[in-house]
This record gives sequence, C-alpha cells and structure tokens, in this order.
Amino acid sequence: MDLKAILKFLKDISRNNNREWFEKNKPRYLEVKTQFEDFLEALHKELLKFDNSLAGLNPRKLGFRIYRDVRFSKDKRPYKVNMGAGFSAHGKMEQEPGYYLHLEPGKSFVAGGIYMPDNENLAKIRQEIDYNTKPFLKILNDKKFKKLFPALGDFDKLKTAPKGFPKDHPHIDLLRHKSFIVSYSFTDKEVTSKDFGKSVAIVCKTLKPLNDFLKEAMA
Repeated sequence: MDLKAILKFLKDISRNNNREWFEKNKPRYLEVKTQFEDFLEALHKELLKFDNSLAGLNPRKLGFRIYRDVRFSKDKRPYKVNMGAGFSAHGKMEQEPGYYLHLEPGKSFVAGGIYMPDNENLAKIRQEIDYNTKPFLKILNDKKFKKLFPALGDFDKLKTAPKGFPKDHPHIDLLRHKSFIVSYSFTDKEVTSKDFGKSVAIVCKTLKPLNDFLKEAMA
C-alpha cells in the first residue's frame, strides 16, 4: 500500500482538475484506487477487533467516487481532490453512525458520529440527549475521548433552540447540533507512516462510544 502515491496523485489532480488530464492519467488513478482499497481492506480488519457491527462488509466497496456531482454546483471542477471511505453497519454511513476516513494532502482526517440525520433520527437523538444527558456527557468528557476530540463539530448548529426545547434548557448547546460529529486530523507524514492504519483504528476505537450512544438513540 503506497499512501504516498495517493497523496501525490491527489496533489496533482488538484492542479489539473480537468477531463483531458484525468483521461491521460487514468491508469495512474486506477493504480492509486487499488492502493486505497488495499488500505481499506487492512483497516477493516483492525476495526473488526472492536466493532463487530462492521462484519460482512466488503471494505473494497466502501470508498466514495472521485467524480463530483456538479449539476447543482457553481464549482464545475469534475473531480474530487480527496479520497474518502465510510465504515458503518450497512455500508457508507447512510443515515447511521460510523467512521469516515478522508485522505487529502495537508487535510487528512478521521471522523465519526452521524452527519445530517433526517428529521426523525435527529429528533430521536435530541430526545435521548435530553433524557440521558449524563451518559452522553460522560462520553464527551472521557479523558481519552476529549484528548482526541475536544468538542463536537459545530459547523451546522442552530442559532436558537430546536422546536420543543426551551431556550434556557441546561444543555441547549448540545441540542442545537444538527450533526453529531467528531474528527481528528493527521499530517501527511503521519498518513505515509507504516503505522497509519493502526493509528486510524485507535482513533475509531476511541470514538466508538459516541457511535454506540447514537445507534441506541436511533433504534
């Protein structure tokens, strides 16, 4: 597995994001895609050591397409400049908590939790946090957890209280979230190290209690 070659390809495509360049370099893309899938296969084995819900998945199918959907975007660049994959019980984190791997030169990270749950699941999660705040706070304030994840991502929080909750709710700051995501960044040097897969697994194992809480809330 040559993750250095993956980062190099992504760096090059960010400078040459057009179909002509991509078609000329298609064999190179297919090679780094295979390298990425090899890494996902090895990572899957590490994740299974602590999360049996991922059993039965084909890790080589968990990567996201490099082709961008530009139909409704002002940004018409045809290709992504990252490679990503989602690990969750039924596949690629579609309306369920899981682990997300993102490789991009200078911007690689691992994330977990659930991104933009639908209204029904969001209501269930908020209700669970309201009813069982102590267990949720225990997860967020755990020493190992907090060292890697100082706080939930706040990129899409409501500016006011969600419907059904008073503005002076003691935990309104948590309830205002629309996604429940934590993330941990890696340097390019860390990504290309021989222990990167195990480092990713350690991060995922640390965030697993958050996923478990969210799964139970949505059940």
